[in-house]
Amino acid sequence: YKVVAGFFAVIFALLLFMAFGLNVQSAWVPFAFLSGGLFSGLAGWFGMKTATLASNRTAAGAEKSLNDGLQVAFRSGAVMGLSVVGLGLLDIVVWFFILYWLVPMFASPLSLEEITVTMLCFGMGARSQALFARVGGGIFTKAADDGADLVGKVEQNIPEDDARNPATIADNVGDNVGDVAGMGADLFGSCAESTCAALVIGAVAFATNTEALLFPILIS
Repeated sequence: YKVVAGFFAVIFALLLFMAFGLNVQSAWVPFAFLSGGLFSGLAGWFGMKTATLASNRTAAGAEKSLNDGLQVAFRSGAVMGLSVVGLGLLDIVVWFFILYWLVPMFASPLSLEEITVTMLCFGMGARSQALFARVGGGIFTKAADDGADLVGKVEQNIPEDDARNPATIADNVGDNVGDVAGMGADLFGSCAESTCAALVIGAVAFATNTEALLFPILIS
């Protein structure tokens, strides 16, 4: 997250220069980019925290019965999915509220097309967050997984996922980052972008009817 924060600071500064220095894009784009990365990282953090806390509870439940372990695993996994959709919708609704209702109080109102196209830009932030989580977590996962398999199983005859193999822990950490946070950030971007794409279509088809924009949000 420290590395990602540095990257976001640099890109945010570049977007600010493009928006206010060169005037080649909307002034809201840098802030939309920042909010997308923030919400995406937040969703990943919720997912990783829950997965870590749920792992030993799942093992404890599985000692009693398969159903007990499955219940904990399924419910903890649902946290990531609900965080992705919930935070994505929150981001969309907050940005629409700012651009549609607050901006006209201080500046000239934006058209629905301008509003929805600007909202699409927070998908860039979500994608940037997903890039680091997926690639960073994926490299860590594969390196640990291959190391655990080669050294543990081949050289030392230790079964896979054995507690005596320290690479197993690294593999689990990498899976948590790559599969939970990385996949969550990736899905956050997809969910937000696809919803905003539907909003753009609605804004173009019904230029003055804001009720048309409610349909994609209600589906989500």
